[in-house]
Amino acid sequence: MDFAKIYEDYNKDVYRFTLSLCSDSDLAIDICHETFAKALDKIDKFDGSVDIRAWLFTIARNCLYDYYRKHKRMSDGFDLSRVADDKISFVENLADKDLALRVHIFLHSMKEPYKEVFNLRVFGELDYKSIGKIFGKTNTRARVTFYRAKNMIIDYLEKNNEI
Repeated sequence: MDFAKIYEDYNKDVYRFTLSLCSDSDLAIDICHETFAKALDKIDKFDGSVDIRAWLFTIARNCLYDYYRKHKRMSDGFDLSRVADDKISFVENLADKDLALRVHIFLHSMKEPYKEVFNLRVFGELDYKSIGKIFGKTNTRARVTFYRAKNMIIDYLEKNNEI
């Protein structure tokens, strides 16, 4: 596997994904570099059973979470409004950083696979077919799981009178 080609093809995607999670361009660059360093170390273990972009996004997300744990902080720039999915209309209300942080915290409390499917769809910008492949399920199952996760977030926001 030509790692230089992988880097060339996916560097911008990983950067944009990371930036969507942290809203800090300097941190996103650092996490992106760390992601590819870790991917290079683990490339021999990548079996191709999932989309390589999804694999890289998972590494990037974990690197960012490790960074937050190490520095004992959460992202203050979490903003779902960057999501290009017309079915998530409630994201327009997330301009307030306090609200965005509460949603981010709620996302971390969600059970799997809802949390992972939501993150892959929203931040990873993966289609349902790719998400289904990652979980070994159909694209319909991925779509339903995403829909349920989105509704959990909406219910949480409505329950707390935030939308």
